[in-house]
Amino acid sequence: MKYIIAGLGSFGASLAERLTIQGNEVIGIDNRMNKVDALKEKISHTICMDATDEYTVAGLPLRDTDVVIIAIGENQGANVMATAIFKNLNVKRLIGRALNPVHEKVLMAIGLDDIIHPEEETAERWAKKLSLKGLVESFDIGDDYSIVEVVLPVEFENKTIEETNLESRYNVMILTCIRAENDASKIKGSSKVQGVAHGKMILQKGDILVMYGANKDLKKFAGKQ
Repeated sequence: MKYIIAGLGSFGASLAERLTIQGNEVIGIDNRMNKVDALKEKISHTICMDATDEYTVAGLPLRDTDVVIIAIGENQGANVMATAIFKNLNVKRLIGRALNPVHEKVLMAIGLDDIIHPEEETAERWAKKLSLKGLVESFDIGDDYSIVEVVLPVEFENKTIEETNLESRYNVMILTCIRAENDASKIKGSSKVQGVAHGKMILQKGDILVMYGANKDLKKFAGKQ
C-alpha cells in the first residue's frame, strides 16, 4: 500500500519507518529539513514541504495514495489546516492526530476516517492496524505473534469455522468471535463474546473474529480482504 505521512516528529517518523519495514511505500513530508534528512535512508521517500500549502500539497500523488496520515503534533493550527486541505482534495482515507479533546472535536467535524491518540497508542500498533484490513484491535504476544480482532470477511458469512478452513489456509487460529446483540431487550450497540470457538460455530455478518497467529500470517489473511 502507499501512504503519505505529514509530520515527521517522534510519532510520525516511527510510524513511517515501521510501515516501510512492512513493505509499504511511504512518502514522509515535513517543513523541517533536519527531520527530512534524518529519515531519507529509513523510509521510501522524504520531501521537505509545507503541508499547509494547498498548491504544493495538490502536487503530491494523492490519487495513487491509499492512506494519508496527518501526524503534525507541534502546531495545532497547522495540524487542522493540513487536515482540511487533504480532506478538500478528496484523498481515499484520511487519518488525523488529535492533540486534545477540543482538537479531536474539530477533526471529527472536518470528517476524518479515523483519529490517532499518540499518547495512548503506539506507532507500532498503528502500523499493524493500517497493514491489516478490517483490524479492530490487536495485542502483541512477543515480537512476532499477536492476538487480533478482525471484522469477518463477507465470503465467510453464514459458514461454520470448519468450512472456512482458515487454520489450514492461513495458519491462523480463531479463538472466539464477538457478535452484536440483536435481542430487543439488550442495550443498543452491545455485543457478546460467543465462547471458545469450535468447528461447528456458524459465523454471521458483522461478527468480529478474535484470532491468533504469526504477524506475517495475519497480514497474509488480511491481504485477501
